[in-house]
Amino acid sequence: MASIALKGVRVLDLSRVLAAPLATQLLADLGAEVIKVERPGSGDEARTYGPPFLKTREGEATDIAAFYLACNRNKQSITINHALPEGQALIRKLVAQSDVLVENFRGGVLKKYGLDYASLREINPRLIYLSVTGFGQTGPYRHRPGYDGIFQAMGGLMSVSGHPNEPMKVGISMVDILTSFYGATAILAALRHRDASGEGQHIDLALLDCGLASLSHFAMNYLVSGTVPTRRGNGGFGGIPSQAFQCSDKPLFIVAGNNAQFSAFCRVAGRMDIFEDPRFNSTAGRIANREQILPILDEVFKTKTRDEWLELLDEADIPAGPVNELPDVFENPQIQHRGMLAETEHALAGAIKILANPIQFSATPIGDYAAPPLMGEHTDAILAGKLGLRAGELADLRAKGVI
Repeated sequence: MASIALKGVRVLDLSRVLAAPLATQLLADLGAEVIKVERPGSGDEARTYGPPFLKTREGEATDIAAFYLACNRNKQSITINHALPEGQALIRKLVAQSDVLVENFRGGVLKKYGLDYASLREINPRLIYLSVTGFGQTGPYRHRPGYDGIFQAMGGLMSVSGHPNEPMKVGISMVDILTSFYGATAILAALRHRDASGEGQHIDLALLDCGLASLSHFAMNYLVSGTVPTRRGNGGFGGIPSQAFQCSDKPLFIVAGNNAQFSAFCRVAGRMDIFEDPRFNSTAGRIANREQILPILDEVFKTKTRDEWLELLDEADIPAGPVNELPDVFENPQIQHRGMLAETEHALAGAIKILANPIQFSATPIGDYAAPPLMGEHTDAILAGKLGLRAGELADLRAKGVI
């Protein structure tokens, strides 16, 4: 089972794709009851974002994408057509019993159905209502659609990523992922306020804002200095060296940013002459003479294999690590020790491997994970158990396309 830290918190999840479903998955991992509401027939479009697709126990392909599996564990799925009056009525009844509602429809869409925050707070004044959109609920771009890469570009993340002559997006959907963390954090803060005051609230979260916020010290450096950050590929912006280097066989990443670490590196490399060079014997000197020292270090690293370097650097207490691809990541003994690869039982596929939640609680640990649900898997159980609908009523709603 998931953690019990948020036991008793019920989340109505009307979201799709990635940012908002990741936020509700995090709440589910922490013990909240998350009810995922999907439209009958189509469901969350993330289910079809493949290949790759999940295979059954017999090895046959399903229409369940790995993308969907990444952000919907520990949830229950029900199907309700929010465009129909009967569906809207069902959602309102569930809202009356819920603590949180999460949605990522384009601004203004749910107002047409009476499912916006202003309407639902009349039913449940204690409701926390999170809206996740590309550009927010206000401003000149509020009606625009958008996806992760657009926000990496517009928000400045691409401007500080990549090589000097080529801005580059982060490979994964980083703005979506960061937005999910802001969303979950905001909900927890709003619940704290609600429990103290009895007052719910609306949270307006924009991917563009979150992408910009992720620039953190890069943005602050610019605001203080007026200097636009340059792109340095795999190089860092602190001391030297702080980047990836190609060894005689494979690359590694090293950070030896202060004088003690750099002198230790030069010693294990048998190149104290580099440290004794007046251009390079201080952190400020190495930064100022970056273009002179990096070619020298490139040649030094090529003299040994990656594993030979890593052993020497570890013995000298110098931070370094291999540049791993995913097979190597999951074979790493530290990753294995930390339990970052978990397993769950899927209704169609049997045992499947998933990424574990990295939070390690001492009192409310996250235990087993429930597999991401099949579309509508829990519709009858939830509508019968929470709203008291009988079998005949459920059959009638299903015949009308409401569920």
